[in-house]
Amino acid sequence: MIFIWAEDQNHGIGLKGTLPWHLPADLKFFKQTTMGNTLVSGRRTFASYKKPLPHRKHVVLTTDSSAQYPDDVTVLHETQAVIAYERDHPDETVIISGGAKVFASLLPYVDTLIRTRVDHAFEVDTYMPAIDYSKFKLVEQQHRLADEKNQYALTFERWQRR
Repeated sequence: MIFIWAEDQNHGIGLKGTLPWHLPADLKFFKQTTMGNTLVSGRRTFASYKKPLPHRKHVVLTTDSSAQYPDDVTVLHETQAVIAYERDHPDETVIISGGAKVFASLLPYVDTLIRTRVDHAFEVDTYMPAIDYSKFKLVEQQHRLADEKNQYALTFERWQRR
């Protein structure tokens, strides 16, 4: 299981159900990383996409049994169902895209962390749950300077569970 997210200098990940920044380089990285894979998100994170993202299989983890989703979206109602889904679909790469409650519930099961660090502190109302990075090893890191399209520098990281 893989987590993918972007966070600011204070581990902020969201504001009012959306990203607090617009950084095309991070969106491109997210698209390249998740394309062709299974993307698991909570109800609000999925809603922030506005529609299912193309060339990805979507799974929504929600306790809201009344919510309606497109026919090609799989809806699960508990953390254990996501774990069973991953076990029952060994040919799929399962990537968790948030939100904070989904990350917190699946943290004990994650093997890979793909974090984008945004070099700025934003106004946020949602934070990434605390991760004990001593249980992970940094295996890849790429820095990207700010430019005319990306107002802030970014660092893309990949961590593997020890």
